[in-house]
Amino acid sequence: WLFVAPALGLIALFMIYPIAWSLWMSFQSGRGMMLKFAGFANIVRLWNDPVFIKALTNTLTYFVVQVPIMILLALILASLLNNPKLVGRSFFRTAIFLPCVTSLVAYSVLFKGMFALDGIVNSTLEAIGLIASPIPWLTHPFWAKTLVIIAITWRWTGYNMIFYLAAMQNIDKSIYEVARIDGVPAWARFTHITIPLLKPVILFTTIISTIGTIQLFDEVYNLTEGKGGPSNATLTLSLYIYNLTFRFMPNFGYAATVSYVIVVLVALLACLQFFAARERDR
Repeated sequence: WLFVAPALGLIALFMIYPIAWSLWMSFQSGRGMMLKFAGFANIVRLWNDPVFIKALTNTLTYFVVQVPIMILLALILASLLNNPKLVGRSFFRTAIFLPCVTSLVAYSVLFKGMFALDGIVNSTLEAIGLIASPIPWLTHPFWAKTLVIIAITWRWTGYNMIFYLAAMQNIDKSIYEVARIDGVPAWARFTHITIPLLKPVILFTTIISTIGTIQLFDEVYNLTEGKGGPSNATLTLSLYIYNLTFRFMPNFGYAATVSYVIVVLVALLACLQFFAARERDR
């Protein structure tokens, strides 16, 4: 105990104490540090706050749309790059994984330039005849959400792909050989052999992706210059907490309440995913 006491002390000081204090703060209200106990007033305020409802809706939209796309895309890419006959496998693995270690600010600036009205994306789409006029990626609510989803998917698909690729390389090759001899097509081998054997890894990456998406802040902040625009169309819960704390009149008690909404969401979604995975095992 004496040996681990310094580590435990640091954990208590920088993790347990802030968590406990933020929970207590969520029951208080007031401007700045002039807080007073308000009971459940902040919780009641949540459901009468249109900005919070908007941020919650946006966050759940990102989760429902982006996470399944990213997981499926990562599975497909991992399956393709696991083929020993593929030429340049190392290059493609590195290229797809590279976005998740790229500077957030650098790639946000790059995306803003690429998806501007006169950016390379609109120019290319117009050149090949897919669109007649430039898409307002940064100024239209629907397209702004789409841009955020594209950015997150581009950045984190390679991260999940690495987990699947490592797990696939541990699957006994004789299973695939037997299936191939029996005439099982490639798509059936993928859906009935690969995916079931990757179930624990898929559950892990889904939960990690869920946590990251519910806590989404960086991409929205950088792509919209911290405003969550246009008209709060891309605002997330984490960005709203930041605004409540630093951009608007500081309201630490209400910001702490919103932060615990994220805690509850992550806990509920993780439990549902564990339950779904357990049901499939039976």
